[in-house]
Amino acid sequence: MATENSVTIPTIDHKPHAAFFRQSGWLMIANIAGGAMTWGVHFLSKSIPESEYAAFGTLLMVVACLPTMPLQMVFAQQSALALATGRRGQLSGLIRLAWLWTFPVWALGTLVVLFFQRQIVAGWHLPSALGLWVTLPLLLASLWLPLFGGVLQGRQDFFWLGWSTIFGGMGRFAAAAVLVLALGLGAAGMMAGALIGVSLAAAIAIWRARDLWRVRPEKFDGRGVAGEVLPLLFGFGACQFMFTADTMFAKAYFTPEEMAPYVAAGTLSRALLWLVLPLAAVMFPKIVHAAAKSEKSNLFNLVVLGTAILAVGGALGLWLVGPVMVKIVYKTSYVAATTALLPWYAGAMVPLALANVMVNDLLARGRFTVVPFMVALALAYGFTLPWMLNHFPGRLEVVLQTLGVFNLLLFAICGWFAWGNKSPKNIGPG
Repeated sequence: MATENSVTIPTIDHKPHAAFFRQSGWLMIANIAGGAMTWGVHFLSKSIPESEYAAFGTLLMVVACLPTMPLQMVFAQQSALALATGRRGQLSGLIRLAWLWTFPVWALGTLVVLFFQRQIVAGWHLPSALGLWVTLPLLLASLWLPLFGGVLQGRQDFFWLGWSTIFGGMGRFAAAAVLVLALGLGAAGMMAGALIGVSLAAAIAIWRARDLWRVRPEKFDGRGVAGEVLPLLFGFGACQFMFTADTMFAKAYFTPEEMAPYVAAGTLSRALLWLVLPLAAVMFPKIVHAAAKSEKSNLFNLVVLGTAILAVGGALGLWLVGPVMVKIVYKTSYVAATTALLPWYAGAMVPLALANVMVNDLLARGRFTVVPFMVALALAYGFTLPWMLNHFPGRLEVVLQTLGVFNLLLFAICGWFAWGNKSPKNIGPG
Protein backbone atom coordinates (compact mmCIF):
# COMPACT_ATOMS: atom_id res chain seq x y z
CA MET A 1 0.00 0.00 0.00
CA ALA A 2 1.22 3.52 -0.78
CA THR A 3 0.73 6.48 1.53
CA GLU A 4 0.06 10.09 0.60
CA ASN A 5 -0.75 12.84 3.14
CA SER A 6 -1.12 10.20 5.85
CA VAL A 7 -3.95 8.48 3.96
CA THR A 8 -3.60 4.86 2.89
CA ILE A 9 -4.07 4.50 -0.85
CA PRO A 10 -4.74 1.14 -2.51
CA THR A 11 -2.22 0.06 -5.10
CA ILE A 12 -2.62 -2.14 -8.14
CA ASP A 13 -1.86 -5.81 -7.51
CA HIS A 14 0.61 -7.11 -10.10
CA LYS A 15 -0.70 -10.68 -9.88
CA PRO A 16 -3.90 -10.01 -11.83
CA HIS A 17 -5.64 -13.36 -11.59
CA ALA A 18 -4.87 -13.83 -7.89
CA ALA A 19 -6.00 -10.28 -7.18
CA PHE A 20 -9.12 -10.69 -9.30
CA PHE A 21 -10.32 -13.84 -7.52
CA ARG A 22 -9.52 -12.41 -4.09
CA GLN A 23 -11.24 -9.10 -4.75
CA SER A 24 -14.28 -10.49 -6.53
CA GLY A 25 -14.62 -13.16 -3.86
CA TRP A 26 -14.65 -10.51 -1.16
CA LEU A 27 -17.23 -8.44 -3.04
CA MET A 28 -19.40 -11.55 -3.45
CA ILE A 29 -19.27 -12.13 0.30
CA ALA A 30 -20.07 -8.48 0.95
CA ASN A 31 -22.91 -8.42 -1.59
CA ILE A 32 -24.42 -11.60 -0.21
CA ALA A 33 -24.12 -10.39 3.40
CA GLY A 34 -25.39 -6.89 2.66
CA GLY A 35 -28.00 -8.19 0.25
CA ALA A 36 -29.25 -10.80 2.72
CA MET A 37 -29.79 -8.10 5.33
CA THR A 38 -31.45 -5.88 2.75
CA TRP A 39 -33.62 -8.80 1.70
CA GLY A 40 -34.34 -9.48 5.37
CA VAL A 41 -36.43 -6.31 5.34
CA HIS A 42 -38.95 -8.25 3.26
CA PHE A 43 -39.64 -10.54 6.24
CA LEU A 44 -41.52 -7.55 7.58
CA SER A 45 -44.10 -8.07 4.83
CA LYS A 46 -45.81 -10.54 7.18
CA SER A 47 -46.48 -7.71 9.61
CA ILE A 48 -48.05 -5.23 7.18
CA PRO A 49 -51.00 -5.29 4.74
CA GLU A 50 -50.45 -6.30 1.11
CA SER A 51 -51.19 -2.72 0.02
CA GLU A 52 -48.36 -1.41 2.23
CA TYR A 53 -45.91 -3.99 0.89
CA ALA A 54 -46.88 -3.24 -2.71
CA ALA A 55 -46.38 0.48 -1.98
CA PHE A 56 -42.94 -0.31 -0.57
CA GLY A 57 -42.03 -2.22 -3.73
CA THR A 58 -43.19 0.63 -5.95
CA LEU A 59 -41.31 3.32 -3.99
CA LEU A 60 -38.22 1.12 -3.97
CA MET A 61 -38.40 0.85 -7.75
CA VAL A 62 -38.60 4.65 -7.98
CA VAL A 63 -35.21 4.75 -6.26
CA ALA A 64 -33.96 1.91 -8.46
CA CYS A 65 -34.83 3.96 -11.55
CA LEU A 66 -32.30 6.62 -10.61
CA PRO A 67 -29.27 6.42 -12.91
CA THR A 68 -27.18 4.89 -10.12
CA MET A 69 -25.53 2.25 -12.28
CA PRO A 70 -24.33 4.67 -14.98
CA LEU A 71 -23.30 7.21 -12.33
CA GLN A 72 -21.18 4.66 -10.49
CA MET A 73 -19.59 3.37 -13.68
CA VAL A 74 -18.79 6.91 -14.86
CA PHE A 75 -16.86 7.63 -11.67
CA ALA A 76 -15.28 4.18 -11.66
CA GLN A 77 -14.01 4.84 -15.20
CA GLN A 78 -12.89 8.41 -14.51
CA SER A 79 -11.17 7.44 -11.25
CA ALA A 80 -9.35 4.48 -12.80
CA LEU A 81 -8.30 6.60 -15.78
CA ALA A 82 -7.17 9.57 -13.67
CA LEU A 83 -5.13 7.41 -11.31
CA ALA A 84 -3.54 5.52 -14.22
CA THR A 85 -2.49 8.79 -15.89
CA GLY A 86 -1.63 10.89 -12.81
CA ARG A 87 -4.53 13.38 -13.01
CA ARG A 88 -5.69 13.42 -9.38
CA GLY A 89 -6.37 17.18 -9.35
CA GLN A 90 -8.67 16.93 -12.36
CA LEU A 91 -10.46 14.00 -10.75
CA SER A 92 -10.97 16.07 -7.59
CA GLY A 93 -12.52 18.85 -9.66
CA LEU A 94 -14.87 16.41 -11.39
CA ILE A 95 -15.97 14.82 -8.09
CA ARG A 96 -16.65 18.20 -6.49
CA LEU A 97 -18.58 19.47 -9.50
CA ALA A 98 -20.80 16.39 -9.66
CA TRP A 99 -21.36 16.38 -5.89
CA LEU A 100 -22.36 20.05 -5.97
CA TRP A 101 -24.83 19.57 -8.82
CA THR A 102 -26.69 16.76 -7.06
CA PHE A 103 -28.28 19.38 -4.77
CA PRO A 104 -30.09 21.60 -7.32
CA VAL A 105 -31.10 18.59 -9.43
CA TRP A 106 -32.54 16.84 -6.37
CA ALA A 107 -34.21 20.03 -5.10
CA LEU A 108 -35.92 20.63 -8.44
CA GLY A 109 -37.18 17.04 -8.57
CA THR A 110 -38.40 17.29 -4.99
CA LEU A 111 -40.43 20.42 -5.75
CA VAL A 112 -42.07 18.70 -8.73
CA VAL A 113 -42.97 15.63 -6.65
CA LEU A 114 -44.41 17.70 -3.81
CA PHE A 115 -46.46 19.75 -6.27
CA PHE A 116 -47.99 16.59 -7.82
CA GLN A 117 -48.02 14.45 -4.67
CA ARG A 118 -51.80 13.97 -4.63
CA GLN A 119 -51.82 12.64 -8.16
CA ILE A 120 -48.80 10.42 -7.45
CA VAL A 121 -50.35 8.95 -4.29
CA ALA A 122 -53.62 8.24 -6.08
CA GLY A 123 -52.02 6.90 -9.28
CA TRP A 124 -49.68 4.53 -7.44
CA HIS A 125 -52.30 3.48 -4.87
CA LEU A 126 -50.09 4.55 -1.96
CA PRO A 127 -51.69 4.28 1.51
CA SER A 128 -50.45 7.79 2.37
CA ALA A 129 -47.94 10.43 1.31
CA LEU A 130 -45.58 9.62 4.21
CA GLY A 131 -43.69 6.94 2.31
CA LEU A 132 -43.30 9.33 -0.63
CA TRP A 133 -41.86 12.03 1.67
CA VAL A 134 -39.33 9.57 3.10
CA THR A 135 -38.36 8.56 -0.42
CA LEU A 136 -37.27 12.10 -1.31
CA PRO A 137 -34.16 12.30 0.95
CA LEU A 138 -33.47 8.67 0.06
CA LEU A 139 -33.16 9.76 -3.57
CA LEU A 140 -30.42 12.25 -2.63
CA ALA A 141 -28.46 9.67 -0.62
CA SER A 142 -28.93 7.24 -3.49
CA LEU A 143 -27.15 9.69 -5.81
CA TRP A 144 -24.20 10.15 -3.43
CA LEU A 145 -23.64 6.42 -2.90
CA PRO A 146 -22.87 5.51 -6.56
CA LEU A 147 -20.85 8.68 -7.02
CA PHE A 148 -18.41 7.87 -4.24
CA GLY A 149 -18.85 4.12 -4.56
CA GLY A 150 -17.67 4.54 -8.16
CA VAL A 151 -14.57 6.35 -6.91
CA LEU A 152 -13.79 3.40 -4.61
CA GLN A 153 -14.41 0.96 -7.45
CA GLY A 154 -12.21 2.92 -9.84
CA ARG A 155 -9.30 3.06 -7.40
CA GLN A 156 -9.84 -0.66 -6.71
CA ASP A 157 -10.53 -0.12 -3.02
CA PHE A 158 -12.79 -3.15 -3.02
CA PHE A 159 -12.24 -3.82 0.68
CA TRP A 160 -14.07 -0.66 1.78
CA LEU A 161 -16.53 -0.87 -1.10
CA GLY A 162 -17.56 -4.21 0.35
CA TRP A 163 -17.81 -2.92 3.90
CA SER A 164 -19.99 -0.02 2.81
CA THR A 165 -22.38 -2.59 1.32
CA ILE A 166 -22.41 -4.66 4.53
CA PHE A 167 -22.93 -1.73 6.89
CA GLY A 168 -25.59 -0.30 4.58
CA GLY A 169 -27.52 -3.57 4.71
CA MET A 170 -27.18 -3.77 8.49
CA GLY A 171 -28.43 -0.22 8.97
CA ARG A 172 -31.36 -0.76 6.64
CA PHE A 173 -32.52 -3.97 8.31
CA ALA A 174 -32.16 -2.77 11.90
CA ALA A 175 -33.87 0.57 11.31
CA ALA A 176 -36.74 -0.91 9.29
CA ALA A 177 -37.39 -3.60 11.91
CA VAL A 178 -37.67 -1.02 14.69
CA LEU A 179 -39.83 1.38 12.67
CA VAL A 180 -42.23 -1.30 11.39
CA LEU A 181 -42.50 -3.64 14.37
CA ALA A 182 -42.29 -1.08 17.17
CA LEU A 183 -43.93 1.94 15.56
CA GLY A 184 -46.15 0.31 12.94
CA LEU A 185 -45.05 2.61 10.11
CA GLY A 186 -45.53 0.10 7.29
CA ALA A 187 -44.14 1.11 3.89
CA ALA A 188 -42.91 4.43 5.27
CA GLY A 189 -40.92 2.62 7.96
CA MET A 190 -39.36 0.25 5.44
CA MET A 191 -38.39 3.20 3.23
CA ALA A 192 -36.96 5.03 6.26
CA GLY A 193 -34.83 1.95 6.91
CA ALA A 194 -33.59 2.15 3.33
CA LEU A 195 -32.78 5.85 3.87
CA ILE A 196 -30.68 5.08 6.95
CA GLY A 197 -28.89 2.17 5.30
CA VAL A 198 -28.06 4.02 2.08
CA SER A 199 -26.94 7.10 4.00
CA LEU A 200 -24.60 5.00 6.13
CA ALA A 201 -23.09 3.30 3.06
CA ALA A 202 -22.67 6.67 1.32
CA ALA A 203 -21.00 8.17 4.39
CA ILE A 204 -18.43 5.36 4.44
CA ALA A 205 -17.65 5.83 0.74
CA ILE A 206 -17.35 9.62 1.12
CA TRP A 207 -15.01 9.23 4.09
CA ARG A 208 -12.87 6.63 2.34
CA ALA A 209 -12.51 8.76 -0.82
CA ARG A 210 -11.59 11.94 1.09
CA ASP A 211 -7.96 11.89 -0.03
CA LEU A 212 -9.15 12.27 -3.63
CA TRP A 213 -11.91 14.87 -3.37
CA ARG A 214 -9.90 16.99 -0.90
CA VAL A 215 -7.00 17.34 -3.36
CA ARG A 216 -6.68 20.86 -4.76
CA PRO A 217 -8.95 20.73 -7.83
CA GLU A 218 -7.58 21.43 -11.29
CA LYS A 219 -9.35 22.33 -14.51
CA PHE A 220 -10.26 19.42 -16.73
CA ASP A 221 -11.20 19.12 -20.38
CA GLY A 222 -14.98 19.24 -20.14
CA ARG A 223 -15.52 18.32 -23.78
CA GLY A 224 -13.14 15.37 -23.56
CA VAL A 225 -14.72 14.14 -20.34
CA ALA A 226 -18.19 14.47 -21.87
CA GLY A 227 -17.04 12.35 -24.81
CA GLU A 228 -16.04 9.60 -22.38
CA VAL A 229 -18.94 10.02 -19.93
CA LEU A 230 -22.01 10.32 -22.16
CA PRO A 231 -21.64 6.86 -23.78
CA LEU A 232 -21.25 5.38 -20.29
CA LEU A 233 -24.37 7.18 -19.07
CA PHE A 234 -26.48 6.00 -22.00
CA GLY A 235 -25.04 2.49 -22.14
CA PHE A 236 -25.29 1.65 -18.46
CA GLY A 237 -28.54 3.62 -18.27
CA ALA A 238 -30.05 1.29 -20.87
CA CYS A 239 -28.93 -1.70 -18.78
CA GLN A 240 -30.45 -0.26 -15.63
CA PHE A 241 -33.72 0.51 -17.43
CA MET A 242 -33.95 -3.13 -18.53
CA PHE A 243 -33.27 -4.19 -14.96
CA THR A 244 -35.79 -1.99 -13.13
CA ALA A 245 -38.57 -0.69 -15.37
CA ASP A 246 -40.86 -3.74 -15.34
CA THR A 247 -42.23 -3.06 -11.84
CA MET A 248 -43.00 0.57 -12.66
CA PHE A 249 -44.93 -0.43 -15.79
CA ALA A 250 -46.76 -3.30 -14.10
CA LYS A 251 -47.84 -1.07 -11.20
CA ALA A 252 -50.09 0.93 -13.52
CA TYR A 253 -51.94 -2.20 -14.70
CA PHE A 254 -52.37 -4.29 -11.54
CA THR A 255 -53.82 -3.81 -8.07
CA PRO A 256 -51.64 -3.65 -4.93
CA GLU A 257 -52.77 -7.17 -3.99
CA GLU A 258 -51.69 -8.48 -7.41
CA MET A 259 -48.39 -6.59 -7.29
CA ALA A 260 -47.32 -7.94 -3.89
CA PRO A 261 -46.42 -11.42 -5.26
CA TYR A 262 -44.70 -9.78 -8.23
CA VAL A 263 -42.54 -7.64 -5.93
CA ALA A 264 -41.71 -10.76 -3.89
CA ALA A 265 -40.67 -12.75 -6.98
CA GLY A 266 -38.61 -9.82 -8.23
CA THR A 267 -36.78 -9.47 -4.93
CA LEU A 268 -35.76 -13.13 -4.94
CA SER A 269 -34.80 -13.20 -8.63
CA ARG A 270 -32.73 -10.04 -8.57
CA ALA A 271 -30.77 -11.57 -5.71
CA LEU A 272 -29.07 -13.66 -8.41
CA LEU A 273 -27.14 -10.57 -9.37
CA TRP A 274 -25.65 -10.33 -5.86
CA LEU A 275 -23.59 -13.34 -6.90
CA VAL A 276 -22.49 -12.25 -10.36
CA LEU A 277 -22.20 -8.45 -10.38
CA PRO A 278 -18.96 -8.42 -8.32
CA LEU A 279 -17.16 -10.20 -11.15
CA ALA A 280 -17.90 -7.38 -13.60
CA ALA A 281 -17.38 -4.72 -10.91
CA VAL A 282 -13.83 -5.89 -10.27
CA MET A 283 -13.11 -6.43 -13.96
CA PHE A 284 -14.18 -2.94 -15.11
CA PRO A 285 -11.51 -0.71 -13.49
CA LYS A 286 -8.79 -3.26 -14.28
CA ILE A 287 -9.66 -3.10 -17.98
CA VAL A 288 -9.85 0.71 -17.91
CA HIS A 289 -6.41 0.78 -16.26
CA ALA A 290 -5.00 -1.72 -18.78
CA ALA A 291 -6.43 0.25 -21.73
CA ALA A 292 -4.96 3.51 -20.39
CA LYS A 293 -1.55 1.84 -20.15
CA SER A 294 -1.95 0.02 -23.50
CA GLU A 295 -1.65 -3.29 -21.66
CA LYS A 296 -3.38 -6.54 -22.59
CA SER A 297 -5.99 -8.13 -20.31
CA ASN A 298 -7.56 -11.57 -20.66
CA LEU A 299 -10.04 -11.23 -17.81
CA PHE A 300 -13.13 -10.89 -20.02
CA ASN A 301 -13.55 -14.55 -21.08
CA LEU A 302 -12.86 -15.68 -17.52
CA VAL A 303 -15.54 -13.36 -16.15
CA VAL A 304 -18.09 -14.40 -18.79
CA LEU A 305 -17.56 -18.06 -17.94
CA GLY A 306 -17.79 -17.46 -14.19
CA THR A 307 -20.91 -15.33 -14.60
CA ALA A 308 -22.60 -17.97 -16.77
CA ILE A 309 -21.92 -20.75 -14.27
CA LEU A 310 -23.07 -18.71 -11.26
CA ALA A 311 -26.14 -17.20 -12.97
CA VAL A 312 -27.43 -20.46 -14.45
CA GLY A 313 -26.69 -22.37 -11.24
CA GLY A 314 -28.37 -19.67 -9.17
CA ALA A 315 -31.46 -19.67 -11.38
CA LEU A 316 -31.77 -23.45 -11.16
CA GLY A 317 -31.29 -23.29 -7.39
CA LEU A 318 -33.97 -20.62 -7.11
CA TRP A 319 -36.42 -22.72 -9.11
CA LEU A 320 -35.80 -25.62 -6.72
CA VAL A 321 -35.69 -23.91 -3.33
CA GLY A 322 -37.56 -20.72 -4.18
CA PRO A 323 -41.00 -22.08 -3.20
CA VAL A 324 -39.63 -23.01 0.23
CA MET A 325 -38.09 -19.56 0.68
CA VAL A 326 -41.35 -17.88 -0.32
CA LYS A 327 -43.27 -19.84 2.32
CA ILE A 328 -40.76 -18.82 4.99
CA VAL A 329 -40.58 -15.13 4.16
CA TYR A 330 -43.93 -14.10 2.76
CA LYS A 331 -47.59 -14.33 3.66
CA THR A 332 -49.54 -17.44 2.72
CA SER A 333 -51.91 -15.34 0.62
CA TYR A 334 -49.35 -14.81 -2.14
CA VAL A 335 -47.15 -17.87 -1.92
CA ALA A 336 -48.78 -19.58 -4.93
CA ALA A 337 -48.64 -16.51 -7.18
CA THR A 338 -45.03 -15.74 -6.25
CA THR A 339 -43.95 -19.34 -6.85
CA ALA A 340 -45.59 -19.32 -10.30
CA LEU A 341 -43.70 -16.15 -11.30
CA LEU A 342 -40.26 -17.24 -10.04
CA PRO A 343 -39.16 -19.36 -13.03
CA TRP A 344 -39.99 -16.56 -15.48
CA TYR A 345 -38.28 -13.90 -13.38
CA ALA A 346 -35.14 -15.91 -12.62
CA GLY A 347 -34.84 -16.96 -16.26
CA ALA A 348 -35.05 -13.34 -17.42
CA MET A 349 -32.15 -12.36 -15.13
CA VAL A 350 -29.64 -14.84 -16.63
CA PRO A 351 -29.14 -13.17 -20.06
CA LEU A 352 -29.17 -9.77 -18.38
CA ALA A 353 -26.32 -10.84 -16.08
CA LEU A 354 -24.25 -12.05 -19.04
CA ALA A 355 -25.01 -8.94 -21.08
CA ASN A 356 -23.88 -6.81 -18.13
CA VAL A 357 -20.41 -8.39 -18.25
CA MET A 358 -20.12 -7.69 -21.97
CA VAL A 359 -21.27 -4.09 -21.52
CA ASN A 360 -18.67 -3.56 -18.79
CA ASP A 361 -15.91 -4.89 -21.05
CA LEU A 362 -16.98 -2.96 -24.15
CA LEU A 363 -17.39 0.38 -22.40
CA ALA A 364 -14.23 -0.05 -20.33
CA ARG A 365 -12.31 -0.42 -23.60
CA GLY A 366 -14.04 2.62 -25.13
CA ARG A 367 -15.90 0.56 -27.76
CA PHE A 368 -18.93 2.81 -27.72
CA THR A 369 -20.48 1.78 -31.05
CA VAL A 370 -22.69 -0.65 -29.12
CA VAL A 371 -24.39 2.16 -27.18
CA PRO A 372 -26.90 3.37 -29.84
CA PHE A 373 -28.11 -0.21 -30.31
CA MET A 374 -28.56 -0.63 -26.55
CA VAL A 375 -30.50 2.63 -26.28
CA ALA A 376 -32.72 1.69 -29.24
CA LEU A 377 -33.45 -1.69 -27.63
CA ALA A 378 -34.33 -0.06 -24.30
CA LEU A 379 -36.70 2.35 -26.06
CA ALA A 380 -38.31 -0.53 -27.94
CA TYR A 381 -38.78 -2.36 -24.64
CA GLY A 382 -40.37 0.73 -23.11
CA PHE A 383 -42.94 0.86 -25.93
CA THR A 384 -43.50 -2.89 -26.24
CA LEU A 385 -44.22 -3.65 -22.58
CA PRO A 386 -47.29 -1.35 -22.27
CA TRP A 387 -48.53 -2.67 -25.63
CA MET A 388 -48.31 -6.25 -24.35
CA LEU A 389 -50.06 -5.35 -21.10
CA ASN A 390 -52.89 -3.68 -23.00
CA HIS A 391 -53.34 -6.69 -25.29
CA PHE A 392 -52.95 -9.35 -22.59
CA PRO A 393 -54.62 -7.79 -19.52
CA GLY A 394 -54.41 -9.43 -16.10
CA ARG A 395 -51.37 -11.61 -16.92
CA LEU A 396 -48.28 -10.77 -14.88
CA GLU A 397 -46.25 -13.47 -16.59
CA VAL A 398 -46.51 -11.46 -19.84
CA VAL A 399 -44.37 -8.75 -18.22
CA LEU A 400 -41.62 -11.26 -17.48
CA GLN A 401 -41.86 -13.00 -20.85
CA THR A 402 -41.40 -9.63 -22.55
CA LEU A 403 -38.50 -8.80 -20.24
CA GLY A 404 -36.88 -12.16 -20.96
CA VAL A 405 -37.10 -11.70 -24.74
CA PHE A 406 -35.57 -8.23 -24.62
CA ASN A 407 -32.81 -9.37 -22.25
CA LEU A 408 -31.96 -12.12 -24.74
CA LEU A 409 -31.81 -9.49 -27.49
CA LEU A 410 -29.53 -7.35 -25.32
CA PHE A 411 -27.29 -10.38 -24.78
CA ALA A 412 -27.18 -11.03 -28.53
CA ILE A 413 -26.32 -7.42 -29.38
CA CYS A 414 -23.57 -7.22 -26.77
CA GLY A 415 -22.26 -10.64 -27.80
CA TRP A 416 -21.97 -9.50 -31.40
CA PHE A 417 -19.96 -6.43 -30.46
CA ALA A 418 -17.83 -8.35 -27.94
CA TRP A 419 -16.99 -11.33 -30.17
CA GLY A 420 -18.30 -10.82 -33.70
CA ASN A 421 -17.60 -7.17 -34.43
CA LYS A 422 -14.03 -6.23 -33.56
CA SER A 423 -14.51 -2.53 -34.14
CA PRO A 424 -11.87 -0.19 -32.72
CA LYS A 425 -12.66 1.99 -29.73
CA ASN A 426 -14.23 5.34 -30.57
CA ILE A 427 -13.27 7.48 -27.64
CA GLY A 428 -11.55 6.66 -24.50
CA PRO A 429 -8.63 6.24 -22.28
CA GLY A 430 -6.13 4.67 -24.62
